[in-house]
Amino acid sequence: MAAASNFKSARARSRFRQKLLAWYGVNGRALPWRETRDPYRIWVSEIMLQQTRVAAVLDHYRRFLKQFPSVQALAQAQESAVLAAWSGLGYYRRARMLHAAAKKVAHEYAGQIPDSAEALRNLPGIGRYTANAIASIAFAEPVAVVDGNVERVLARMSEVPIAQSELWTTAQNLLDPARPGDFNQAMMELGATICLPGVPECHRCPVKSACCSRGQKLVARTPGAQRLRKSASLKLVMRNGKILLRQRPTSAQLMPGMWELPEYARGIRRQPQLRLKHSITSTDWSINVYTCRASVSSGETWVPLSQLARLPLTGLTRKILRRTNLLA
Repeated sequence: MAAASNFKSARARSRFRQKLLAWYGVNGRALPWRETRDPYRIWVSEIMLQQTRVAAVLDHYRRFLKQFPSVQALAQAQESAVLAAWSGLGYYRRARMLHAAAKKVAHEYAGQIPDSAEALRNLPGIGRYTANAIASIAFAEPVAVVDGNVERVLARMSEVPIAQSELWTTAQNLLDPARPGDFNQAMMELGATICLPGVPECHRCPVKSACCSRGQKLVARTPGAQRLRKSASLKLVMRNGKILLRQRPTSAQLMPGMWELPEYARGIRRQPQLRLKHSITSTDWSINVYTCRASVSSGETWVPLSQLARLPLTGLTRKILRRTNLLA
């Protein structure tokens, strides 16, 4: 195993754990999912945080748990209600898988979330990282996690490159078995706030004495795929307290079943009411929104404004409706 040279002895690993956990106890960010050991709440946070910034998750997390306070409540909900609560976070497959997993817990586990990483991986949408995170934080199972932040920390701490196949073994070897949940969160926090991509803030690092690179050796990264740039025009049509929307087909590859503003395909020479930018997966969109007279096309439906908050709206639609003060 290619492990960090400073961690060959049990004593060195123990010192590292003590320093890291002491730092985390004082400097760890106050986040709502760190204030609980409820496996359901931890599970929801881990799914929301996948490919999403912490700042974007906070409000959604609180609202989602207010609406679905338990795994039973989530299991009994309609998918449309779950997607509506998720709207704005993107990557809606995560919400669908979370909903499916809640149903499985309710029906096959009598509403009790499995208490081991191995059993958790039998649930839809839960892979090795998520299973280990839930199991270590909620149930104190001594299993390590490896995400992008932890991988970067391990790579910089190591004297020699760590093969991808050895990352999990290295992380497990370093894990504090007495406080696995806190240790895993501390490693992720270190990568998220100090051992940053590009230029790390080594002068603030609580474990820099154990680091073999001190920021000089960066994790090799393959160039990301070039982002696409596209534009679209949408129409905002209102009548008698209703708005014109369309629902994406359930067979659509992207955001199936979600509601959105219709496209405005006519030639337009006047200024749009609203211009905005929006990113979806690998595409950056420039959006123009035009108000116009009622002209209903096939597949478009009048929706009362009072029902908007209960619909699974696309993130772009929700953003537009908030910018135009049609949605809180």
